[in-house]
Amino acid sequence: MNFLVDAQLPRRLANRLCDSGHSATHTFDLPSKNRTTDVEIGEISTREQRVVITKDADFVDTFLLIGKPYKLLLISTGNISNADLETFFVPQIPVIVSAFETYDYIELTRTALVFHV
Repeated sequence: MNFLVDAQLPRRLANRLCDSGHSATHTFDLPSKNRTTDVEIGEISTREQRVVITKDADFVDTFLLIGKPYKLLLISTGNISNADLETFFVPQIPVIVSAFETYDYIELTRTALVFHV
């Protein structure tokens, strides 16, 4: 599966996804780096069929209104250290990948994965 990790999340998440056999890019690795706009992220996501992983709830509105990005994983854990996020996220990767076969919008909270229809 292909992923695009947004600027406010650590690059290590992209690395962990790659370690798990997936294609993952962090916005820092794009030509405009972390200044890549949400519109550009949506276009890249749709063009390359990449799941956007973000903490930015604005993507939810765009997804619901115009169907961009291609698929969306919203991280809504609140303030959490990068290490704690990584510890929580990595074991969920197989479940997340499997869920994206059915769902286009998933939310990861501190206690659950929420599958939005």
